[in-house]
Amino acid sequence: MATLVLGNRIYSSWSLRGWLLVRQAGLAVEEIVIPLRTPDTAAAIGKHSPSGKVPTLVVDGLTVWDSLAIAEYCAEQAPDAGLWPADAAARAVARSVSAEMHAGFQALRGAWPMNLKRKGPALAPDAAVAADIARISAIWADCRARFGAKGSGDDGPFLFGDWCAADAMYAPVVSRFVSYGAPLDPQATAYCAAVMNHPLMREWSERAASETWAISDIDAL
Repeated sequence: MATLVLGNRIYSSWSLRGWLLVRQAGLAVEEIVIPLRTPDTAAAIGKHSPSGKVPTLVVDGLTVWDSLAIAEYCAEQAPDAGLWPADAAARAVARSVSAEMHAGFQALRGAWPMNLKRKGPALAPDAAVAADIARISAIWADCRARFGAKGSGDDGPFLFGDWCAADAMYAPVVSRFVSYGAPLDPQATAYCAAVMNHPLMREWSERAASETWAISDIDAL
């Protein structure tokens, strides 16, 4: 049995990405959830992850850490699962926007940490966060226009039509936009609704709702 090591479902955006990828690939895993920001967190994660971070996938003695590495591993293990688009151009763009998410948007990630419990009033973005929101919205609009909405009547509502790894990479951003009330155009709002309504996102959110761990500085936002 493979093992997927995760942080709190309420707060751990990278864990959400890894979990979505593994579930889309259909890999059978045992999940280990480690509470974040406790005195024991580093030691507990360190038992599984050489980077000291989550998510980490362990399969038959092979350790795969980092969400993008997990995406590529899952795509190789389950080539028919649609983790990346079949079209070469779409696949290249999907990898590009996923890598940009992986490396960027530090202002948004710092000011608006993922918190699936947050139901409070909208939090006005500062200039740096607003710039990140604008860039992310532009990415979504471009992907949808070029690859997602081709007018055939049967294209899916996601960035490249059907759900893929790029949607998994942006899913925690969607949750932030919903939690903090990001000012979005109608197209971005519709995309957020589609992501939050995806069966895997609903399952993650339902399981997060049963967690009792808290991180006080995040909850205070």
